[in-house]
Amino acid sequence: MRKPRRDGQAAESDVTPSLGKTIQRLRKAYNMSLGELSEQSGVAKSIISQIERNETNPTIGTVERLSRALDTTIDAVLRTDGGENFLEHQTRSGIPKLESEDGLCRLAIIGALDLVEHIQWYDFIAESGGILESEPHQSGTVEHLYVLSGTLEITSGGETQVAKAGEAIRYRGDRPHLIRNIADSQAHATMVLILRSPVD
Repeated sequence: MRKPRRDGQAAESDVTPSLGKTIQRLRKAYNMSLGELSEQSGVAKSIISQIERNETNPTIGTVERLSRALDTTIDAVLRTDGGENFLEHQTRSGIPKLESEDGLCRLAIIGALDLVEHIQWYDFIAESGGILESEPHQSGTVEHLYVLSGTLEITSGGETQVAKAGEAIRYRGDRPHLIRNIADSQAHATMVLILRSPVD
């Protein structure tokens, strides 16, 4: 890393572009607030905020303290995206799975966990008669469902439609909604939730 400018102002080209994103991604992955990371690392909250926005060029000492607090290494934090072709590989046992209240529907979280505030991607399987009922998500949320096999009945805001294998359906996720397998056989679908970015 280059040394900070004496006047305290770092030029845009001085800042490693991926550093701020990496710090923020790791912090959110550990579900840590800026304040919590500040307490654990000894780095001021305002400095961490500036680093995440790529507004300052931190010293090696600062990066080292943040790395330790985030349970990683300096090399991992400073590594640029350009040299990596594979960003993540989740083994079968490492993919989180959820189950509906009736035990007949299963959701595997196959999307990136650090993006769940903006986009959620699931592999959805429902046994015959299975119901996945959901409370409204944040305002503006849209769910996208592509049926791979079987037949699913989708209800959103009191209106119901049926989607069969090979069909895609999009509906409001910010209203009470549910997915029901109305066929005698298992149903399989891919589901993506696009959430409106929260206001800063």
